[in-house]
Amino acid sequence: MNLTTAQKEKLSPMMRQYLNIKEETGDAILFFRLGDFYEMFFDDAERASKELEITLTGKECGLEERAPMCGVPYHSAEAYLARLVAKGYKVAICEQTEDASKAKGLVSRDVVRVVTPGTIIEDSMLDQSSHNYLSVVALFGEECGVCFVDVSTGQLLLTELSGEQLPLRISNELGRFFPREVLLSREASESRIITDFINMRLNVRSEMLQADDFSAKRAEDIIPRHFGKKPESLGVSTPALASALGAALTYLYQTQRQGLDSISDVEIYDEDQYLKLDIAARRNLELVETLRGDKHKGTLLSVLDRTKTSMGKRLLRSWIEQPLISRTSIMKRQSAVAELRYNTVMCDRLGARLDGIYDLERLMTRVVYGTANARELRALSDTLRRLPALKNAITGCTSAMLIEMAERVDPLDDLYDKIVDTLREDPPVSVKEGGIIRDGFSEDVDTLRGDMNGGTDIIADIQASERKATGIKTLKIGFNKVFGYYIEVTNSLKHLVPDRYIRKQTLAGCERYITDEIKNLEGRILGAKDRVTALEYEIFENLRRQIGNDLHRIQRTASAVAQIDALHSLGDIASNNGYCQPDIASDGVITIESGRHAVIENLLPLPFVPNDTLLDNNENRTAIITGPNMAGKSTYMRQVALIVLMAQMGGFVPAKKAHIGVVDAIFTRVGASDDIAGGQSTFIVEMNEVATILKNATVKSLIILDEIGRGTSTFDGMSIARAVLEHVTDSKKLGARTLFATHYHELTELEKLLEGVKNYNIAVKKRGDDITFLRRIVRGGADDSYGIEVAKLAGVPDTVISRAKNILSALEQNTVPSAPRTGARPSEPEEMQQSLSAGQSAELIAGLKSLDVDTLTPIEALNELHRLISEAKKI
Repeated sequence: MNLTTAQKEKLSPMMRQYLNIKEETGDAILFFRLGDFYEMFFDDAERASKELEITLTGKECGLEERAPMCGVPYHSAEAYLARLVAKGYKVAICEQTEDASKAKGLVSRDVVRVVTPGTIIEDSMLDQSSHNYLSVVALFGEECGVCFVDVSTGQLLLTELSGEQLPLRISNELGRFFPREVLLSREASESRIITDFINMRLNVRSEMLQADDFSAKRAEDIIPRHFGKKPESLGVSTPALASALGAALTYLYQTQRQGLDSISDVEIYDEDQYLKLDIAARRNLELVETLRGDKHKGTLLSVLDRTKTSMGKRLLRSWIEQPLISRTSIMKRQSAVAELRYNTVMCDRLGARLDGIYDLERLMTRVVYGTANARELRALSDTLRRLPALKNAITGCTSAMLIEMAERVDPLDDLYDKIVDTLREDPPVSVKEGGIIRDGFSEDVDTLRGDMNGGTDIIADIQASERKATGIKTLKIGFNKVFGYYIEVTNSLKHLVPDRYIRKQTLAGCERYITDEIKNLEGRILGAKDRVTALEYEIFENLRRQIGNDLHRIQRTASAVAQIDALHSLGDIASNNGYCQPDIASDGVITIESGRHAVIENLLPLPFVPNDTLLDNNENRTAIITGPNMAGKSTYMRQVALIVLMAQMGGFVPAKKAHIGVVDAIFTRVGASDDIAGGQSTFIVEMNEVATILKNATVKSLIILDEIGRGTSTFDGMSIARAVLEHVTDSKKLGARTLFATHYHELTELEKLLEGVKNYNIAVKKRGDDITFLRRIVRGGADDSYGIEVAKLAGVPDTVISRAKNILSALEQNTVPSAPRTGARPSEPEEMQQSLSAGQSAELIAGLKSLDVDTLTPIEALNELHRLISEAKKI
């Protein structure tokens, strides 16, 4: 709400304070602490009441009209905060910064934190199985620094991208980590490719930062101030990296205000360290979410995840999303998995030791932020208690990675002792209401508790003493919140009251008095609770600071535990699911014997039918796979991709035997999908994905192409499919290992024409009009598409099936089938697609015959196709 200076002067002091703080928070919704509520006013109140579905009221503010107002209780504010952040809002938390009872005039208030989708640390708002990344994209010309930071764990990743197709590569990098919030430089925000990807694919909050946030001066100032080292000492050696890191830290200091000590290191990586998986491949292979409904069940992660800790879950997910391409790195991880796979006793023992370990990474962030409570520190002690046994369980391992992890696990005995000596076993959630410090830890706390808890006995003793001294047998000592402790004497006996009694209250049937002794006792008893609560909180804060000072030790141990957990999960699933240890090579050969689909075999009630695979960069570059729908072509191709991916994770694979020549990328074009919001049809989406593959794949890539060319006419589609197939197979153009499924049986002729092409088909058993899918991949092209039989299996009415057979028969005889007569209209020739040779002029036919398709590039084929269509339309 925009107010004039005159209007602001009329506001109440509290509302002026609110508006001054609101001016500093920009577009964030301001949670303004008033007593036991967070209140919102003016525009924020109108937005929040709508989004949170809470009542919009008003408050007198000094203006003629009441200020729109709504609020939420502070003790349940986290649930409302989660709903706003999930909708993409920023929320500024404004707290009272002084004790209201001691304040003179208006209570001081200030923003302590701005919560955004990418800066959440609250457990209830986080997915324990995945990181919550904030991303910064610093794009300037042909250089780009990209930063990913998870505030909840303290992880910070940094990479630099440069060269061709930069916006597309930036988008793929964002797709690799799937951040919850993206911050952009001006140039990045002006890239339609990047912004469309963020808005339509990621569907997350984005914001353009100011140019100063990316400046070299800002980076030179804030990086050493935060890390205590110059950028070069951290490996931040280029302007692009420094720009991204500087902007990320600037934003975090603007929003978090505290707790950033958990971000203590920078991990710089190269995009070429990992197997490339664009957003289409991640979606089609259903690595961490399904194509339908973004569900966990039915994904590769759901099969491989037998982790025991949240840290292990997040790490395993990152291994799935970022497979390795270094043979040495793959083999190092695989050796550790193999040791656990074949040593089932050790594997089972590790699983038992990992069970019950708390999320150390996220807990330490809350410790550093000062928000971890006593129960969480007790949970930390339960984890520390398990560390020595975990360390012993892997001591004596022979694989290099497990030996390294055993050395990195610090038992942290000293911290365990501090926590259990200080805190009660079952402390309350609140740390400001007492009852959290163990008896015997602090003499002062014990004394105050004695005063507080022993007050009843003391009062009883004083009551007995006063009765004896005064002779008033019915004298009693009572208490209420208004007058405190008092001595009550009935009117009939008040003549016995001694002069030292001071009248406090007169009632109908009695008088109430106080004495100096009662007054002193009241101060002692009532003050004890406040003093012990304050003292307990002081002791707890000191303990929390001590634990925070050991952040690096705990983070190092947490990282080791996460890796042990992820390795244990891969070893356990390999043992239980009968996976084999693949040979990892650099020879470009992929040989799989009796391979299975890791996910589908776990969902089927019947045994999965295994299949073999042979791909290389020579005679077996491309496998053309034909056969009917539903027979298993897509499943087979996906299983090959998943086996390669699992092998390059360093895991075992679902096969009898496997030899995996490392690939640098997996590309997929599978299924029919559109982008209605972006105005793109199924066919244009397909062509975009094909274009991406052809531009980015290399001879070392694995390409999965399923039914290219289905979204247009038969001959357009067939031409495109063949041109693409020729391009990926030709060793002079691409020559990548490719699985190519198609219904265009004419393409099987390419086995005779192109070097490196082999035909395969899904075996089908046919009896009359019935077919049975055998799910076996065999050499040779399919002899039929069985489309009508599949339609029958799907339940299409018999009349339609019968008519389809008649039409098919007519088409196979090169005749145009006539439509059946009905009572509603005379028969007309049914509009069917004509063969390419029918009705064309001799000139057009001659032009076609003169084409040498073997020498055409994909784009040349498309241009030639467009020309022929234009000529045909003129006839």
